[in-house]
Amino acid sequence: MKVSFTTKEYARLLELVHLGLWVAGSRPDDPATMPERYTELAQKALALAEPMGCADLVEIDVNGQYFPNEKLTGGAVEEKLEHFVEDAFWSELVGRLAERDLRTELGATKMSDELTEEEEERFVALEDNYWREFETSGVEHLVLLRGGKG
Repeated sequence: MKVSFTTKEYARLLELVHLGLWVAGSRPDDPATMPERYTELAQKALALAEPMGCADLVEIDVNGQYFPNEKLTGGAVEEKLEHFVEDAFWSELVGRLAERDLRTELGATKMSDELTEEEEERFVALEDNYWREFETSGVEHLVLLRGGKG
């Protein structure tokens, strides 16, 4: 199979490679963090940068390993990662707090895999309350009571 990309398309593909590697645990400033599962494929994609007209988007370390440079990892790509991290943080925080509160209300130590319709409605209401609070105040009103429930 043969696939062809324009230089612009290939640059976008490199952005996707970087985003995927970042989510999988790789950090551009430390090529050693590249997950082994993806190393060979990522190296193959990054090595094609020069013949595809995108040599300015990758660098080679002292071991001959390719990695995305700041031109690739900054700007719009960096903004997308920041947005992803921000969304993931708030979604996870809201979900975990709502689950904790629902467990407390139900007197349960663990949530069942499937909630009843009433439990689901209560869970959504708890999430909505947290979303409203965090959209208004961020973490400003968030307090951790060590050893206690808040």
